Amino acid sequence: MPAQLPYATLSEIFARFEEAESSPVGELRHGNAFQLLVAVALSAQATDAGVNRATEPLFAEISTPEQMLALGEEGLAERIRTIGLYRNKARNVIRMSRILVELYGGEVPASRAALESLPGVGRKTANVVLNTWFGHPAQAVDTHIFRVANRTGVAPGKDVVAVERALEDHVPVPYQLRAHHWLILHGRYVCVARRPKCPACLIRDLCEYEDKTT
Repeated sequence: MPAQLPYATLSEIFARFEEAESSPVGELRHGNAFQLLVAVALSAQATDAGVNRATEPLFAEISTPEQMLALGEEGLAERIRTIGLYRNKARNVIRMSRILVELYGGEVPASRAALESLPGVGRKTANVVLNTWFGHPAQAVDTHIFRVANRTGVAPGKDVVAVERALEDHVPVPYQLRAHHWLILHGRYVCVARRPKCPACLIRDLCEYEDKTT
């Protein structure tokens, strides 16, 4: 595991990310907080592209927890059957929708604790919603961000919680809100798992990864 990069290096890394893409956005398509919450919950062990293919027609019809409850578990399962673990996910989304209606007036709460109490919503999902919809500098750590954070030295940690805390502690404040999207996109398209595209990497000279590709 590489050492934590110094503040000046981190500032330069995120300044380059900002110069390349000043307003990075997530790739899960949604129109409101509820649709985002559902999409992120469905994305576990699935690709964003696969989730989007299933949710595009679904979200044209369903935009509130009340509408989701009216659709029902079987109706939802039929619409998301192309997504892995679709039956379990359909069950969780319906249970989640019922709680949102009964406890939160049909609104998605802007609280990590409240979000994590919902069926099928873990810390990563909660952080994505807090960051993407509510504008909190929450750091959701998925496999891409975990890999990039450790490989580069941006935020090394032995598990996702350690990486999350390292990001919160070390990413310069001006970049914290957008860090999640920059890192996940970098991991998805450049700093890939099997053969990272180091020659195309805009931070290759600042990265601690020893086995850079040529």
